[in-house]
Amino acid sequence: MAGIDLVPLVDEGLGNSAYLVDLGDGRALVVDVSRDLRAVHAAAARRGLTVAFAADTHLHADFLSGAHQLGSKSGATVLASAAGDREFPHTGLRDGDEVDLGGLRLRALTTPGHTHEHLCFLLLDGDTEVGVFTGGSLIVGSAARTDLISPERTEALTRAQYASLRRLAALPGEVAVWPTHGAGSFCSAPPGTDRTSIIARERATNPLLRAPDEDAFVHQLLGSLGSYPPYFRRLGEINRLGPPLLDRDPVLPALTVDTVRAQLAEGAALIDVRPLTRFAAAHIPGALSIPLRPVFASWLGWLAPTDRPLIIVRDEDQDPGEIVWQAMKIGYDNLIGELGGGIAAWRAADREVTATALTGPDAVGTNIRVLDIRQRPEYLAGHLPGAVHIELGALAGRVDDLPREPTVVMCGHGERAMGAASLLERAGHRQLTVLAGGPDDWAAATGRTLETGA
Repeated sequence: MAGIDLVPLVDEGLGNSAYLVDLGDGRALVVDVSRDLRAVHAAAARRGLTVAFAADTHLHADFLSGAHQLGSKSGATVLASAAGDREFPHTGLRDGDEVDLGGLRLRALTTPGHTHEHLCFLLLDGDTEVGVFTGGSLIVGSAARTDLISPERTEALTRAQYASLRRLAALPGEVAVWPTHGAGSFCSAPPGTDRTSIIARERATNPLLRAPDEDAFVHQLLGSLGSYPPYFRRLGEINRLGPPLLDRDPVLPALTVDTVRAQLAEGAALIDVRPLTRFAAAHIPGALSIPLRPVFASWLGWLAPTDRPLIIVRDEDQDPGEIVWQAMKIGYDNLIGELGGGIAAWRAADREVTATALTGPDAVGTNIRVLDIRQRPEYLAGHLPGAVHIELGALAGRVDDLPREPTVVMCGHGERAMGAASLLERAGHRQLTVLAGGPDDWAAATGRTLETGA
């Protein structure tokens, strides 16, 4: 990689990496960038670069692509699979097509599996194969999921993924592997935290590349897949059509208490992004708790409606720009504003607030119902004895099935549990307590042993 200036741009919340490559002449290539282009613009500006090329490896399901925006507003050439049938200006590439970047070259490799039209981009410096942008094909220690298109196509795509991984594994061992999906992405389930690799390392250590045959690969990959947010089913088509273009940075207008009340009466939903302790102490009845943190976008996309206006409740020190961009990069353009003055303004107007109890791990007894709302692999790895398990993403459809009795709601730290409690409270459940902490904290506080397995 001598002479190649590549900058990974990691989205910790989505678990993804975009890449900026300095082409050496004042121009840059970017790969798999999201609609939130702030990091791209900042990285390019620090190096005095203009983005000349924006490449997408596939029709992303977990975020809206920024390639259309860069092509329309910045004049970048958009590079993508011809098989994707995108309905906005782009250069459609097929297997073996090459793009001259002005010294460096990109070669398109068709690698279906994660999506039907997936491309990898091999970066060449002269005749030297430097690295490959693998998108959702070969990722560190794994491969991206193949079940996002339709159940009917999942097995065929998984078998295509088998062939695609072996095609990539045939590249020279020193070739760098630059995936899009990584640890924390619902598109993948890699065992470690490394986000880049080399072909030789993946050949030696990637369990999927060591599967003895195609059938074993299919069983292994499909058996590793967990649930994913419902917004994944919408974004691929929006990315094919071209995400709506933005003429300016989005803002979050301040709304008066009376305006918020009127909007709520007409069907708007409240999203409270304050830390769980602040939400627990006082919040507006019916508000959904999704604390602002790196994974805010994923849980917004899992829990909040897309067909109703959304109003934000935040603390004064929370960045409204971060809230809006996290929402808009997953297609939530339905934020209409925030409660001006926050919860203090609501209370000053003598409007109702409610509270949710918090408890420490040492106060969870053996005679109370415990609801664990973590992802299934987390639950199987260790949970409180007798805990009922319903994933947070599935809870909204189960609220009427749950008994209305004293319940401790828990996750790994407390943030997701507070979201679950807010869903249950909105459905009329009371006598809820949220555990501030997780199962390991409980085990340490009580000296008891966690259960594992189902």
